[in-house]
Amino acid sequence: MGEKMNPRDGYVEEADGVLRMGSTVDTLRQKDLLWDEIKRVGGENPRDVQVDIKVANTSYYAKHTVEKGDSLSKIAKEYLGDAMAYKKIFQANTDVLDDPNKIFPGQELTIPFPEGRSANS
Repeated sequence: MGEKMNPRDGYVEEADGVLRMGSTVDTLRQKDLLWDEIKRVGGENPRDVQVDIKVANTSYYAKHTVEKGDSLSKIAKEYLGDAMAYKKIFQANTDVLDDPNKIFPGQELTIPFPEGRSANS
């Protein structure tokens, strides 16, 4: 997963029985996905792992390239956990979208931060 996200400045080292690793990823969404995988493998609060993941872009949560069959509500459910948050995605993309019901494959959409989240959380 880490390689797919093209992290930068990555490191992995072991010292005193603790695995230390870190890198910089582009978006908070990528950081969230990496943390989910770390917790899946190591448990919710692993004591033998220390991870420092930095986020390079702090102006939006993620980017999404529209695929056939996508809708703003489907994208909102995937990224923001709430299909009704499609309105937030539409508002963040009024420069490329005129109607929330008309999106097309190949369009790149900006995904705003989920409710209660920011680049610093």
